[in-house]
Amino acid sequence: MNLIEKILARKSGRKEVVPGEVVVADVDCLLLHDLSGYITSRVFENEVKRKMCCPERIVMVFDHHFSPPSEERARMLEENRAFARRHGIHLYDCGSGNIHHVGVRKGFVRPGTIVVGSDSHTPVHGTMGCFAAGLGNNSHAGTVMPFGKAWFKVPQTIQMKITGTNAPGVTARDAALWLTGQIGEGGVVYKALHFTGSYIKSLEIWDRWLFPLITIDVGGKCGFIDPDEKTIAFIRQMTDQPFDVVTSDPDCEYEERREYDISGLKPQVAASPTLGNVKPVGEFAGRPVQWAELGGHGGGRLEDFRLAAKILKGRKIAPGVKFNAVPSSREVFAEACREGLVETLFDAGCSWFPPSTGSNQAINMGAMSKTEAMVSTHARNFPGRNGSPEAIMYLGSAATVAASAVKGRIADPREFLI
Repeated sequence: MNLIEKILARKSGRKEVVPGEVVVADVDCLLLHDLSGYITSRVFENEVKRKMCCPERIVMVFDHHFSPPSEERARMLEENRAFARRHGIHLYDCGSGNIHHVGVRKGFVRPGTIVVGSDSHTPVHGTMGCFAAGLGNNSHAGTVMPFGKAWFKVPQTIQMKITGTNAPGVTARDAALWLTGQIGEGGVVYKALHFTGSYIKSLEIWDRWLFPLITIDVGGKCGFIDPDEKTIAFIRQMTDQPFDVVTSDPDCEYEERREYDISGLKPQVAASPTLGNVKPVGEFAGRPVQWAELGGHGGGRLEDFRLAAKILKGRKIAPGVKFNAVPSSREVFAEACREGLVETLFDAGCSWFPPSTGSNQAINMGAMSKTEAMVSTHARNFPGRNGSPEAIMYLGSAATVAASAVKGRIADPREFLI
């Protein structure tokens, strides 16, 4: 069996499972943000009306409404706080970071576990060697909260073997964007994606993170990377809680095996209206941008700020460009302060925001007009995602974001890095 099948078998009290079977399994962690938490709490208290089974497994993070833009939104957060107090669940209030980074850094995500959440990018936690999947709010309220369980259909698995090395000026984010285009949106519906190969093994954990992150955007149920010595060392830095390391059998079966070589890849950009509209940066070079942002579930990492600083040190962002710097967690912001990255980006003209999910859905940080465009490290670029449905969203690496901010238009970061 592979890692996913082993975890689902163990958590459902079975010796083995096969694709297509439906199992009822114990859930180790439920991750909620302020939007999904509010909806789930209303269903749980007003319709389910049962006792919370395992409050120590429930985590709520305020990462969308980190600065409530209206009284109505502020009231929602107050009700979420009251819900957390009534039931004794973990609450991380405004400014703690984005939901997925908080879940990892506070030790709730560990190898060999089942992690569920309302946020569609919950499969990102497969990076840590667990089964992670998004569920609906009603499922959380009706099964996870009162019983500590959920049902799952065991998915077929596709091996995604990635080899090669990054060319100069190319990053793991470029490789992940390119892979999204290669697979296609909806190309692997309800499949488990096993990311493996020499390239994946060579990456550090926060760069590996970028591959299970794309799972939902290509239609998958979950994505995962078998834990190795890097994973174990990383998790032990985050928590002293025990965990079981589960790995795939060497001879496990796959529905399909795919191989990708990223050698020679150029920096990539995904342009509105879809994530699948991925092309080398040169295809979009010269297009004007008014906004740049390091943040979101795929960005705001320390690695992003370090890379951006290489380009921004001693330079200024172009007139008319607004550059948002949004740490993924308080830990990242603290380290960015110690390394002088906060000052470097500030001197270049960037504005720092509280640790959060950033301008995702334009709830806190303003919305774009129909004549504006943004280049960012966010995970999505759908029309209307950050304001007007006519606004344009470009996705790229932190290097591409920084280079474009300096130029005032989409730019190839290799001009600054090579």
